[in-house]
Amino acid sequence: MPKPPAREDLVAALHLQDPAAQPAQDVLAQLARAVGDALEAGAAPDRTALKLACRGLAQELAARVPGRTVELRIPPYAAVQCVPGPRHTRGTPPNVVEVQPAAWVLLADGRLSWEDAAADGRLLASGERAALLARELPLLGE
Repeated sequence: MPKPPAREDLVAALHLQDPAAQPAQDVLAQLARAVGDALEAGAAPDRTALKLACRGLAQELAARVPGRTVELRIPPYAAVQCVPGPRHTRGTPPNVVEVQPAAWVLLADGRLSWEDAAADGRLLASGERAALLARELPLLGE
């Protein structure tokens, strides 16, 4: 499993997104919320901030739901395997969730529902176990 982003990298990305931000203990949540705020305001988030938010949130999901049954893809930023169950080793995995980076941040923060993201094509899920990830969202607490 790839290493999660370092705290220093998250803090630097937070400052790129919001120069006035004072990093809290959970910098990943703070960064994801800052990126989400930009998206909801119709602004393009800083590319580095978006990338690190996507990677960090994907790693958080993989840590909470370890396994190798479902592959979560957030191209071009991250891909992790998660969910316990049968392991897939060759070729295209049978259980794949592919989500656009902006949509992933909004899903993880609870600002976008799985159903809405799937309905408008920002999330594609295939395989009978792929939808198990919906139960793990949002990742960020209130």
